[in-house]
Amino acid sequence: MTTKSRLAGAALLCAAFLPTTAFADKLVLGNEGSYPPFSITDAAGKLTGVEPELAREMCKRMNADCEIVAMDFKALIPAMLQNKLDAIATQIKPNAERKERALFSIPIVYNPDGFVVKAGAPDELTKENAKGMKFGQMRGTVQVKYLTETFGDAIEITPYDNPDQIRLDLLAGRIDATLGPRINWSIELLSKPEGKDFKFAGGEIWTGDQSIPVALRGSSWIVRKDSQPLLDRMNAALKSMIEDCTFTRIRAQFVPVAIVPAEQACADRKS
Repeated sequence: MTTKSRLAGAALLCAAFLPTTAFADKLVLGNEGSYPPFSITDAAGKLTGVEPELAREMCKRMNADCEIVAMDFKALIPAMLQNKLDAIATQIKPNAERKERALFSIPIVYNPDGFVVKAGAPDELTKENAKGMKFGQMRGTVQVKYLTETFGDAIEITPYDNPDQIRLDLLAGRIDATLGPRINWSIELLSKPEGKDFKFAGGEIWTGDQSIPVALRGSSWIVRKDSQPLLDRMNAALKSMIEDCTFTRIRAQFVPVAIVPAEQACADRKS
């Protein structure tokens, strides 16, 4: 056997014993597609917004070819658990049920909820003064669980597939209120002229896992329980994006305020 042949044979033998990667170079990520400003489908049909653009940058740093698929929020976790998605790149609040079924990335946004109500409504909602109110809520969200546990049958909850439908029905007077992320509702309704007859009530509300310390609360992207290597890779990419301020640059295209505390370092560099 020639030296060249021996070297080739050795290379093949080594390759046979190399560990196989636990993640694919081709990844399918799920995204809600209709959650402005974090997820938007523009007039040309392109999926954009904070999270799709962050996900594209993350995939570049992971050296992965990623396809981002838009679907209703309620369908995302079932699709991932059925192996139709490798990960979900839509902000998910951790609660006990979700933590049993998925692994959570580092928080990519702290976006506490607030009640969006008509301007004449009470500033603090109780089971008594909210009696008879109609709330519009997206299906399958932690906000529905929070409302049910807090108000019981004192209120009526109407399910929707996306926040645009809720906003339109609020403006039309078909529902009285919603409980949703304050950043989204501030940008998409309350800061606009058509939002002059609405306000936030109840302050900042954390509807995720109450056992999580306040300083660590936030929403994350998720993977299946068997995908820890993929999650480690995602976290490394996201952390590098935050550290070199790419995260802030992308976020600022859609949201005017920081969405994770670690962005403060980028603000300090500018000052």
